[in-house]
Amino acid sequence: MTRHRALFIGGLIMVAGATANRPAEAAEPIDIGARLELMVDDYLIDRMTGGAELLLHHPTPREIVINHDAPWEGSGGGYHAIFRDGDIVRMYYHAWQITVAHKKLTEPHPIYTGYAESKDGIHWTKPNLGLFEINGTKNNNIVWIKESAHDFTPFKDANPNCAPDAKYKTVACAKGGLYAFKSPDAIHFSPMGDKPVMTGCPFDTQNVAFWDTVRKEYRAYVRDFDKGCRGIKTATSKDFIHWTTPVWIQFPGAPREQLYTNQVCPYYRAPHLFIGFPSRYIERGWSDSMKALPELEHRQFRASAHVRYGTAITEGLLMTSRDGLTFKRWGEAFLRPGPERPGEWKYGDNYIAWHVVETDPFLPGAPRELSLYATEGYWTGTSSQLRRYTLRIDGFVSVNAPLSGGEFVTKPLTFTGAKLVLNFSTSVAGGICVEIQTPDGKPIDGYALADCSEVFGDAIDRLVTWKGGGDVSKLAGKPVRLRFALKDADLYSLQFRP
Repeated sequence: MTRHRALFIGGLIMVAGATANRPAEAAEPIDIGARLELMVDDYLIDRMTGGAELLLHHPTPREIVINHDAPWEGSGGGYHAIFRDGDIVRMYYHAWQITVAHKKLTEPHPIYTGYAESKDGIHWTKPNLGLFEINGTKNNNIVWIKESAHDFTPFKDANPNCAPDAKYKTVACAKGGLYAFKSPDAIHFSPMGDKPVMTGCPFDTQNVAFWDTVRKEYRAYVRDFDKGCRGIKTATSKDFIHWTTPVWIQFPGAPREQLYTNQVCPYYRAPHLFIGFPSRYIERGWSDSMKALPELEHRQFRASAHVRYGTAITEGLLMTSRDGLTFKRWGEAFLRPGPERPGEWKYGDNYIAWHVVETDPFLPGAPRELSLYATEGYWTGTSSQLRRYTLRIDGFVSVNAPLSGGEFVTKPLTFTGAKLVLNFSTSVAGGICVEIQTPDGKPIDGYALADCSEVFGDAIDRLVTWKGGGDVSKLAGKPVRLRFALKDADLYSLQFRP
C-alpha cells in the first residue's frame, strides 16, 4: 500500500469510523437489481458523515442553436420539446411574435408550432415542410397552426401496443380543455377526437405527456392554480383518451412558489426516475440599485402593458421523483438567468426545453454528455433564441465530499450482477473507496474499506475492485450495505452490471 493511499484510507476511517461501525437498524432491503441509481435524492442513503453532502450541479452555457427569426416566428418563441428519434433529434416549439408598445402588447400573427431537426443535437435546420400556408406561401417549417399550437409538445410513444398511425402523440390546450393528437411520422398530426380528453384546469402552460415504460401507463403533467399560485398536477391514462382526475404533485419540505412550466420526463438512462425542470416565476420590482441594469428601461416599458410583464423574472429549477407524484425540489436555482446582459433577467427567459439529449462532448476525447436547451430574449426585439447547455451524464446532483473527507452508508439493498461501476469525479489528491457490509454494518471479508483499490480520476463507468478483484456476483441477491468513503470527490451514480 502506498503512503498516499494509507493516509487516504486512514483519514477517512478517522472521519466517520465511529458512526460507520454503529449497529444498523433492521430494514427491508431495497431491491435495485441492475438499474442505474442517480444520487439525486436520499432514497438509498442511510446516513452521511464528515463533510459529505448532496450537491446540486449546474449546466454550462454553450452556443445559440436556434434563432426564431422567420416571419412566422418571433420574440415569443418558446415551449420547446426536444427528443432523439433514431438518427434524428426532433424539436417542436411555439412560433410567436409579441411586439411591445406603450401600454399594450400586440401579436402580429397567431401562435404556430414550428419544427426543427438535427443529427447531433448541436447543429439544427428548419426543414421546409410545405404543410400550411403562411403569408401566402407554404415554404415554412410550421407543423401545426390551430389554437392548440400554444403548447404542442409531441413525444414518441414507447407503448408497444400503440397503433401505427399514433406512433407520435401530444396533448395540447384549446378552448374547453386538453385535446389529444396523433401522427404516424412526427410531421402530419391529426386530432384523436373532437372533445377534450382532460378538463377542469386552465392548462395555460406547456403541458406534457409520455408513456411510462416502468408503470405501463401514460402520464401527463399540467397547469392549475391553487389560490392564485401556479402549480403542477398529474394524471394517468391507459389509452391516452380516458384520463384520471388530475391531482397536485407534492413537494415535501419545499416552500410554496409559482411554478410556470414543469418539464417532467423519465430519465432516459434510468426510467424509474422522473426528472423535471420547472420554471420558477417571481414578480420582483426594481429599486435604485437596479438603475444601471441594461434592461431596466425595457422592463418598465413592458410593465406599462401589464405590471407582471415587466416585474416577473423566471429561472430553471430541478426536481426529481420516484413515483411521479412526490418530488424533491431543489430550492437553489439549477439554471440562473446569468450575467445582466440584453435578453436576460426577464419573464419568459430560462425556460428549459423538454427534455435532455445525449450529445458529443464539448471537449474532444471526453465522454459524451447531456445537452439541455433554454430560451433567451423572450419578448424583446423581433426574435428569441434557444441556447444549448451541457452537463455531464447523470450529473444533476452528486454526493460530494471535501478534501478533509466524508462518507455515506446506504440502506440495506439487494442487487443483481457481478460488478459495481461508478460515475464520479475526483481531484488528483482525492479518491473514493467502497466497502460492502452486512445489513448490520459489518465489513464483508474481502470487501472492507482497506481492501478496496482507490478509485480516482473522472469517468462515467469506472469498475470498483478490491484485493480479490471486481467480482461481486457471490453477493448478488443478498442484503448488503455499501459504505462510500470520499475525499475531494463527487459521486453521481452507481450501477451493478453483469
